[in-house]
Formats: sequence, structure tokens, C-alpha cells
Amino acid sequence: MSDSTIRINALIVDAIDPERLAAFWSALLGRPIVGRTGPYVWLRRENDLGLGFQRISGPKVGKNRMHVDVSSADPAAEQRRIEGLGGRRLNEYTDGGFLVMADPEGNEFCVIPEGPFELDDEGRADYLS
Repeated sequence: MSDSTIRINALIVDAIDPERLAAFWSALLGRPIVGRTGPYVWLRRENDLGLGFQRISGPKVGKNRMHVDVSSADPAAEQRRIEGLGGRRLNEYTDGGFLVMADPEGNEFCVIPEGPFELDDEGRADYLS
């Protein structure tokens, strides 16, 4: 173990419309919007981790280099709920066996089952079959 005193304080998501994106993630995660500071909209901090949305001028381009995994006891039910909130499934990733979704601005995230699940030697999941 390292003796580092540095820790992840918050995850920040770039957004053309931070209010709209914060509302999506607030509904998805059950974390209320608690503040606005300059170009940022903040959700309630949980488990010592902040989640903020920063206004930027241009749209997302290309695949995320980092993404969030959210877990659910019923990923298929979550897919329907996410779509009802304005998200969408990204079918180009179905060969990987993961439920990959996008928020209203196209940021990718995965919905994984709670508890353990199996991966094959290529890193593909089979919990959706």
C-alpha cells in the first residue's frame, strides 16, 4: 500500500447543458442536485465522492477514455428506466456482453449486475444472455 494522501474528490462530466445532464444523473442515481457554482452543477456527495457537471462549449467527440459502471439487481429493468430518462443503449458494444448505455449527451456508462458475474478470456460478460 502507498502512503499517498491524495484521493479522488469528485468526478466531473463535461456537458453542453449541465442542468439537463445533472437532472438525468440525479434521477438515475437518486442523488439530488445540491448546488451550482459558476459553470458547475453538483449532485449530493455520497461515500465522500462528488459528482459535478461542467458547462463546455462543444459536443462530445469520440469514445470516453473513462466511464462509470453502475450496478443493479436487474440490468434489463434499469435499461428501460434509463431510456425513459432520456438515455439510450449503445448496440455497437453488444458483442462485449455488457449493457452499455449513453446519457443524453452521449457519455458512455455500463450497467452491471450486483454481485459477481463471469467474464470469458476476452473480457466479455455473459450476464445479459
